[in-house]
Amino acid sequence: MAEEHRCEAPEGHRLCANNCGFFGSPATLNLCSKCYRDLRLKEEQASSVKSAVEKSLSSASAAASSSSTAPLSPPALTLPEAANEITAPGAVAAAPSSTQPSRCCTCRKRVGLTGFRCRCGITFCGVHRYPEQHGCTFDFKKPGKEAISKANPVVKADKLHKI
Repeated sequence: MAEEHRCEAPEGHRLCANNCGFFGSPATLNLCSKCYRDLRLKEEQASSVKSAVEKSLSSASAAASSSSTAPLSPPALTLPEAANEITAPGAVAAAPSSTQPSRCCTCRKRVGLTGFRCRCGITFCGVHRYPEQHGCTFDFKKPGKEAISKANPVVKADKLHKI
């Protein structure tokens, strides 16, 4: 970069070895402070990776030596679940019905991705999404009461005998 601007580095200063345009020093391998810090980070990461690989190899070799007395058995192969779906004809027939467009249960309006699924399990449009609008059968108080009863158990102390 200094060559482009036709300026010379002053006496005792050298440009960074990475040609980033800043000055480096012999103490930092003729690199600027930023390039030197990046170089050190790369070296530290490489050393940490190397030590992790050595640890894993040593533990793997220790495990291999301990298991060498036992006969080696091939790992069990598991088939993907897709094979199970092919054998079941009912599962194939159920897939096309889920791709049909969803509709509001009250007005039969097509809702698509913007449909609201109520706690009673039925999909509704924006107008009928509220429980009051579609006559919801779900008891909203019951889960709240159960959560409160689980969070606050009844604590009874032993009765004291009167003197």
